[in-house]
Amino acid sequence: MKTKLKSNSINFYWEGTELRLYSNQVLFVVNTKELLISDVHIGKAEYFQLNGIPLTNNQDETNINRIYRVIDKLKPLKLVILGDLFHSKYSLNKNLLNKLDKLFKYIKNVELIEGNHDRGCFIKNITYLKKKKSLNLIYSHEPLKTTTKGILNICGHYHPKIVLKNKFDKLSFKCFALDSTKNNLFLPSFGDLTGGYLCKKHFKKWAIISENNIIEV
Repeated sequence: MKTKLKSNSINFYWEGTELRLYSNQVLFVVNTKELLISDVHIGKAEYFQLNGIPLTNNQDETNINRIYRVIDKLKPLKLVILGDLFHSKYSLNKNLLNKLDKLFKYIKNVELIEGNHDRGCFIKNITYLKKKKSLNLIYSHEPLKTTTKGILNICGHYHPKIVLKNKFDKLSFKCFALDSTKNNLFLPSFGDLTGGYLCKKHFKKWAIISENNIIEV
């Protein structure tokens, strides 16, 4: 395994498979041209509004537009969403469904690895899966308990974060995180309205400093 630092992306090699980690919180599998994102949580603001918490709902529009920009830039053959595309079936409205329908007609080849928040959320033009094998990779939402030699499990669910600090300040950033003891690579959450969990110390980490800067920590 080795990494090569770039300004807005880092190339990470797993047993000959090239993975490109981007500062805009997506992963691109170079060998198959698959674009991986995780934990968008479409409809989260609407869900909070239904429960009496006043939040603006322009995050959905922002996140969907970000997906369009990534697709236009990387030109993937397939979009694979590693779970929690949606936040709740109760917050999906006609407007959101129409925007997603338009997006998935644009990319055409979309697979959703179902997450715990996706239960009961069914829309057209995408394939629903529990997990997926691709090359020497396995895609899932929650991490799989496997230590099969040479196989990397790419997953989401935990919204990994890291804290960088000095004696004057400390800041929290989303990150990609590798647990090499269990062969799990965690993707950062793509959605704006998502919290996160601090990574364990032994994880290898790539911090997303800004939309244009990712660094290996």
